[in-house]
Amino acid sequence: MSDDERSDDDWFEQGLRETDDAAEEESDWDAASEDEDTKEVPEGTESDKADDGTTSWVDDVDETDTSTVASNSRTEDGKKRDSTTDWTERVDTETEGIGPDDSSDDAVGSFGPESSGKDEDDSELFDEGFGDALGSSKNDNELSEEEYESDIPRLNLGIEGLDQMVQGGVPRKHLMVVIGSAGTGKTTFGLQFLNHGLENGEKTVFITLEQSHEAINATANEWGWDFDTYEDNGKLAVVDLDPVEMANSLDNIQAELPELIEDFGADRLVLDSVSLLEMMYDNQANRRTEVFDFTRSLKDAGVTTFLTSEASETNPYASRHGIIEYLTDAVFILQYVRGETQETRLAVEIQKIRNANHSREQKPYAMTDDGISVYQQANIF
Repeated sequence: MSDDERSDDDWFEQGLRETDDAAEEESDWDAASEDEDTKEVPEGTESDKADDGTTSWVDDVDETDTSTVASNSRTEDGKKRDSTTDWTERVDTETEGIGPDDSSDDAVGSFGPESSGKDEDDSELFDEGFGDALGSSKNDNELSEEEYESDIPRLNLGIEGLDQMVQGGVPRKHLMVVIGSAGTGKTTFGLQFLNHGLENGEKTVFITLEQSHEAINATANEWGWDFDTYEDNGKLAVVDLDPVEMANSLDNIQAELPELIEDFGADRLVLDSVSLLEMMYDNQANRRTEVFDFTRSLKDAGVTTFLTSEASETNPYASRHGIIEYLTDAVFILQYVRGETQETRLAVEIQKIRNANHSREQKPYAMTDDGISVYQQANIF
């Protein structure tokens, strides 16, 4: 029987058999690595950073690389990826020994009658990353400490200057979006957000609809963020999906996503980019419904999530389809601004954060050796 014809029971039972071997290998690896020190994250730079480093943030802006991202729909040998097997198989076959027991029927669930094979093929891409590791407006100086004291658990974004603009940190389990045009650093924003969590012992997930798994890790490594090691240690899952495939199997993915994230133990998640998912629906009503359902599944997962979104061509403060900013708890705007002298700079602005006081001032930022840095004390011009 071919891969496209096999039933859910077939791939699930095969996953159970393969996880036993994976668990034994994981146990051997853990024993051999018990006393090994954690690898220190090296420093590095990103390819889209200015050649002269941090000499001038203006130069950094001018020389920001806007190169085309790699296609995520090709395999390592360069062939076009037609389809793959069901997306939950990778959870069960590669993750025993790291997180909770994910090979049970309760962890995977049932997808109902056997499909034509496409939904199963589309969905496997999603679970591969999990399988690798599963086991009101005021200025800053107007905000008093009493105003933002709260019992709500909070966290820092890990972006210098921007954390100071958020009084007390963003609430945990918030669903947030960073909106910007091409070249403003949205992907770097997401990677830096995850890296900060990894450096503090958190587990993270990066879902990309734009680039390949290898391209994401390479970009992170250029910044000195060793995503490969974090993946090997079961702290990070990187999942690359084709947006068409994801749209076709979205019902399955959003139904299983909360449980998969809980089983993995993820603290932070990034989806890059929600705009590509929105583009898969020609009908505006369908687009709104599907995006709403998907964001609800992310909230149900109980993980602090960042989405990236392309900005509208006519309004830098709105997303391309004008939907996602109304479904999220926080909105960050990245944009190019131009002064009277026609000098172009990068600026960040916090549009909203529920249950948090924050600055609404527009502040300059740049790509530095440590990633994105926001100059909180500076003005744009």
